[in-house]
Amino acid sequence: MGLDDLVSKGRHALEGHEQQASDALDKAADAIKSRTGDDQDQVVDQVVGKAKEFLAEDKPTE
Repeated sequence: MGLDDLVSKGRHALEGHEQQASDALDKAADAIKSRTGDDQDQVVDQVVGKAKEFLAEDKPTE
């Protein structure tokens, strides 16, 4: 099983649950920010932003 297979399985599992995944990313970011210094907030925000972009990629349009 390659990386592409894992990505495909992950996308399939999240299909229809994108908002829940986005909310979970926000909660995770808040938890990380509460445990790290303010100087890391921007990095956390960038990572969460990239993850949300990934979730939005290749969404089927109807």
